[in-house]
Amino acid sequence: MRPDTPAHAAANANVDHAAEAARLERTAGLYPEDAEALLVQAAAHLELSGDRPAAAALYDRLLASPEPLENAALVRALKAANLWEFGHEAEARAIIEGIRTTAPRDPAPWVIIAESLETHDELEQAHKTFTEAVDLLLTDVPEPPYATHPLLYGRHRVRRMLGAAHDDWDTLADALHSAPVSLDELHDPKRVWSLGSENPAELRAEITRLNAELGAYREALSRPFPVAVLHWPAPELAELLAAYPDLSTEYPTHETHLATIEASLRELSASGTPNLGIVTGTVPSYEAFAASEATSPSDPTLLPQYATTLAARGRAVAWPPQRAEECWCGSGTAYGECHGTATPTASA
Repeated sequence: MRPDTPAHAAANANVDHAAEAARLERTAGLYPEDAEALLVQAAAHLELSGDRPAAAALYDRLLASPEPLENAALVRALKAANLWEFGHEAEARAIIEGIRTTAPRDPAPWVIIAESLETHDELEQAHKTFTEAVDLLLTDVPEPPYATHPLLYGRHRVRRMLGAAHDDWDTLADALHSAPVSLDELHDPKRVWSLGSENPAELRAEITRLNAELGAYREALSRPFPVAVLHWPAPELAELLAAYPDLSTEYPTHETHLATIEASLRELSASGTPNLGIVTGTVPSYEAFAASEATSPSDPTLLPQYATTLAARGRAVAWPPQRAEECWCGSGTAYGECHGTATPTASA
């Protein structure tokens, strides 16, 4: 599923996509700090409604913003895929080449442009794009993050259509794939013939394959945003406690706060909870949320609701980071040397 596709909308064919896009645009006006994520979702609804020019206008609006975007490559990739769908192939190709040249570290833009090439039967270019992405993002990575799985699966699918023999990346894709039907079977280019078969055994096998794909699709829909834990940077926490001292029982010290975040996420991970993330709070945003809920910011029960709301607006970052990546706490130290150690260190 495309990373920007609203999960509830994809699952419900009765959604009024134009109305939902308008609602998201209004919400973006109320929460400018979340405008990028909200307008990307609004553009996805406009695409689903069939109004691709309006979606293109939203992408252009984001790219023309005077404020730097958090993921400009993602917005450009979405714009390219959308443009190609309503006849602007040359412009879409130029944007795709630009993304490949800049080589973003986020897997989402790669997935979008590679699948766009695949959709338009540019299989060699799609394969090249998927391969560039996995080489860039997964070389010497001990465990591929969840967000990179579509790159491996997409590359496997395209290689099956091209008739290429399995390589090491295909083997990794097979190992990550958990459905009861193998990727080789799901990506068999001859599958389409089973649908027209009069052989009951072939039809039953195809139903099994379709059920496996549906299961994977439902799993993707169950991950619209992470189970998120709230993080306060040191200056924000100091401001929060100065304004609302009752919350000091929740946050005795900043060091304790950081250690609690890591411990909570590890406990959730050990219990089998998938798709974990961290959202970073700010005092003005929290106060605005409290006002919208007609609740005092001093109420500690508001904190998890605030975290969930930030995650739903696309503010969560996945946990855990790769060991060599900067730690989520903002220390500037690699995660493997900071909170990613066996005994997490506290950072100020």
